[in-house]
Amino acid sequence: MKDLRSPLAKAKNWGVSPDASNDFLTQRMTALALVPLVIWLCLNIAFLPQATYPVLVNWIQSPLNSVMMILIVIVSFIHAQLGMQVIFEDYISKQTLRIAVIIATKFLSYFLMALGVYSIIKITLGGL
Repeated sequence: MKDLRSPLAKAKNWGVSPDASNDFLTQRMTALALVPLVIWLCLNIAFLPQATYPVLVNWIQSPLNSVMMILIVIVSFIHAQLGMQVIFEDYISKQTLRIAVIIATKFLSYFLMALGVYSIIKITLGGL
């Protein structure tokens, strides 16, 4: 059967997903948030007297430093996951493979984020 829709009507169904603009804004906001966080991290590590394990553990056990490190972990993994999702959406043409890879990347990102936050909290509370 012949399709009676106009080319414009056909093209409207090929638009970006409704989540695309939200993902775009989230990725830009995480990039903006990472700028001062990474500058803070670099300056703090540069001004440490030594880079030994006890000095770093003592540095992370400070409440401000532990909160900032948790923020860096969370924002970094959200930003990385969104960036990888854009790459997968652009370069994987088979839809089932694309969705599977995006879901796997999200799970891996959330797992590593939780592991990072857990590790920082454990160090902060004196577990190591």
